[in-house]
Amino acid sequence: MLFRLSSVMVSLAWLSQPIPAKEIGGTINTTLRIEENSVLVEDVTCAVESAPCIVVGAPNITLDLDGYAITGQADAEAACSGGGVGTEIGIDVNGQNGAVIRGPGVIRQMRSFGIRVNNSSGGKITGVTASTNCFAGFYLNAASEYELEGNVSVRNGNMTFPCGGI
Repeated sequence: MLFRLSSVMVSLAWLSQPIPAKEIGGTINTTLRIEENSVLVEDVTCAVESAPCIVVGAPNITLDLDGYAITGQADAEAACSGGGVGTEIGIDVNGQNGAVIRGPGVIRQMRSFGIRVNNSSGGKITGVTASTNCFAGFYLNAASEYELEGNVSVRNGNMTFPCGGI
């Protein structure tokens, strides 16, 4: 009986260890496709043109912003005075169920959406600030059972695409 209790305790100790995650930081020059849990370890500058910065490429992936920012190429003061570049999305979740994007963290100055969730279900976005993105800060299309909690959307949109919120 004692052996089993000891065995259970060892198992529980193992479960309390952090889940390994891919570390992300610095400048991203080509779309980064994540297929495992990932965490920002420093601010990210997105230099990708005409494509998303980060793509969630598998179901049930968690991206932890861990207090850092992902910054795109839009103007820091005005975002976009005219239109935007529809494909330059900060984080794109397309057809991947169960994706979690966890703040605190900031998605800013994207020339499209800060975060786009398309054709996906059962995920969650928490504690994220979307600011000064050319389109909506958070855009959900054909998304079901998605939880949004404790997020902030400020100064998003442009004169051509004025819908800047969620």
